[in-house]
Amino acid sequence: MILIVSMARKDEYDRSDGATGLKRRFEELAACPAVSLHFTEVSRETVDRIRPQAVFITGFGYPWSEVHVPDLYPINDFLHATDVPVYGACGGHQLIGYCFSRDLRRVKQLRGEPMRRLRAGETDHGPVSYNPGYYLAHGFTEVQIVARDPIFQGLPRKVRVLEWHYCEVKRLPPEFELLATSAECRIEMMRHRSRPIYGAQFHAEMWQEPYTHGRTIMANFFRLAGLGG
Repeated sequence: MILIVSMARKDEYDRSDGATGLKRRFEELAACPAVSLHFTEVSRETVDRIRPQAVFITGFGYPWSEVHVPDLYPINDFLHATDVPVYGACGGHQLIGYCFSRDLRRVKQLRGEPMRRLRAGETDHGPVSYNPGYYLAHGFTEVQIVARDPIFQGLPRKVRVLEWHYCEVKRLPPEFELLATSAECRIEMMRHRSRPIYGAQFHAEMWQEPYTHGRTIMANFFRLAGLGG
């Protein structure tokens, strides 16, 4: 069983389609069922009841300042206690960064950390209400693997994966090691040093021909969790 944790706004969360269509894609790739829950429904007790073999945390498209921090306490506690393999993508990656770099119970509000301001002559690709004037990483981008890890099995040192983000994890959490980087984002992928918890700023889960390195990353993650071929 795969647990997909949706970071969507509560009013946008569509339980019937899983988390943004990932349910069907993961079920085919990992050859096992997947279930989706909103992040406010995820706790140590909930996960113990579902007993997933892998957990995937999605990204999202709204500012961190809109997140009610106490809503994150249960998933924070789960992340600090679990030995179940976890993969966080984009906003899910940033969530892992927050949970392991600060005490959320001492934080009143989280704020996204944009990569950088636009340089002279660069086009602003984003909506005026969301990080105007900041660089948006978008499209299939080259990412450099800097540490070998089983999640990269079968891949070259440079991979091309989908990016769609303004913000990033600025500082590697103390218990994590850097796995991959890119020209615009230093912490493209990281892993907990002693537990199978991965965070990736890019969207490996959104592969498409001819850019299928993301598919290999996700297949390797599920294989590490004992799923798939």
